[in-house]
Amino acid sequence: MKNARLPPLVALRAFDAVGRRQSIRAAGDELAVSHTVVSRHLRNLEDWLGVKLVEARGRGLVLTAEGARYHAQIGRALEAIARATADLRPTARRTLAIWCFPGLANRRLLAHLPGLEARLPDWEIVLHPTLARCDLARGEADAEIVYLDNVESTDRLRAELLARPRVFPVASPTFMARYAGVETIRDLLRLPLIHEDSTDQWDRWLSLAGVDTPPTLSGPRLWHAHLAIEAARLGQGVALANEMLVEEDLKTGALIEVVPSDLRLCGYYLVAAASRWEEPTMVVLREWLRGLAPQALPSRK
Repeated sequence: MKNARLPPLVALRAFDAVGRRQSIRAAGDELAVSHTVVSRHLRNLEDWLGVKLVEARGRGLVLTAEGARYHAQIGRALEAIARATADLRPTARRTLAIWCFPGLANRRLLAHLPGLEARLPDWEIVLHPTLARCDLARGEADAEIVYLDNVESTDRLRAELLARPRVFPVASPTFMARYAGVETIRDLLRLPLIHEDSTDQWDRWLSLAGVDTPPTLSGPRLWHAHLAIEAARLGQGVALANEMLVEEDLKTGALIEVVPSDLRLCGYYLVAAASRWEEPTMVVLREWLRGLAPQALPSRK
């Protein structure tokens, strides 16, 4: 018999994720469901409670006063469930859960994953591609790899810069054969540009290159870096990529660097709980990731 005092657990998990991420889309990425499913769970929970939990502010969401109080209590309850589950699970079953950005997982880590499995034969490796940040304190993952400007170590979390790769425009050779006379970065503005979730990356890269951009950059938005790179491979335009993601494509000639540059935007950081940083498994993970850093790729001459 259902307990009438308890709302659906799936709705509580969706609300907890929305409260932590401040974004329905990011909550969907974390839970591996679409943002429409998260929105439905959130509405159902509000209807069940008869209370407004979130409200729109600008382009995002914030918790209402009632939602913030409820979220704090729900968070503690879910943490208690996570701790109880961890205590109960058989110690013989050891899992190393790694969250990372989808582009890195798809285009860099996946091909080399057998190497990590060989170094940790008694561990089950779980690679979770997501744009969301995990809650390491709650045990959502053992480690995460993020692509950010900077990540500082704290008393609770340790962070290590793995690579700050060069970022440059790439396209397929057949695409570039259709556009003659592209020799400077400014020439890129007359080509079809491919974007991820927004035009921000191109805006920032062009600004660093000293190029004034139009008020609005056009082109398709494909959300994830690996989709933008794949679209470039298919001859649909020019994508921005870093050498961690396109090293093999440049070697095989599937992609070419459109114009020479030496610009870097963010770095890949490994982040894990400080209390676990020197565990043998974490040491192996760090060493494996260091070995995946790109070889020095010169810009195109």
